[in-house]
Amino acid sequence: MKITVIGAGNMGGALIKGWAKAAQAGKADLDITLTAHTQQTLDKFSTLYPELHTLLNNREAVKDADIVVLAVKPWLIDSVVAEIADNLDGKIVVSVAANARNERINIYAMPNIGAEFGQSMTFIERNDQNSIIAVEELFSLVGSVMVVDQKHMGAGMMMAGCGIAYVMRFLRAMMEGGVEMGFYPKEAQQIAMQTMEGAITLLQETGLHPEAAIDKVTTPGGVTIKGLNELDHAGFNSAVIRCLKAGLK
Repeated sequence: MKITVIGAGNMGGALIKGWAKAAQAGKADLDITLTAHTQQTLDKFSTLYPELHTLLNNREAVKDADIVVLAVKPWLIDSVVAEIADNLDGKIVVSVAANARNERINIYAMPNIGAEFGQSMTFIERNDQNSIIAVEELFSLVGSVMVVDQKHMGAGMMMAGCGIAYVMRFLRAMMEGGVEMGFYPKEAQQIAMQTMEGAITLLQETGLHPEAAIDKVTTPGGVTIKGLNELDHAGFNSAVIRCLKAGLK
């Protein structure tokens, strides 16, 4: 499969690295081309992954592609599509730019930067059945994929695309608490990350609802329930929900 990624910023870069790693691991036969604004950026990727094809010219980059992934800023989508329009016949065009629509785009996808490590949560809009299978297969190489209706794309963006930042903010808060209680910052970070990883693994392996898992560590009159009640007093649940809904307004 020949893939061209236009844009090597945070999101495009994460996808390129994730797909390159998947190809190196033999998970898929991918021929990847990427473009960027500067040769310096392209050189960085070529150093990491010599098998990549790098070009500064978007029109040239998409000529032989099966799938073209537009990973540019939303306000650049129309100009980039206009630039490469003559070379898009017969190709699947995927946009990962939030809320940017164009009639030449077949599929809208919303991954997150966990794609670099094969841990993205990607949402794909259900709008071109003939293209979805190939795109779903491609994004499944860098994490989990969920195909949803257009009305759920915004919610998916807030929960996963933006949500990865919200999770990191919670981790930072745990770290700060750990430092206040006497741990060094690196120690606090290690503790917070391992604790979160343990919680996630527990839920994945057992299939438990989070509240059922919480019950396993909340002894009556114990310290855990006191901490949980403090979160409730501070409006923790409400703050998280408001945070997720903020971007939909």
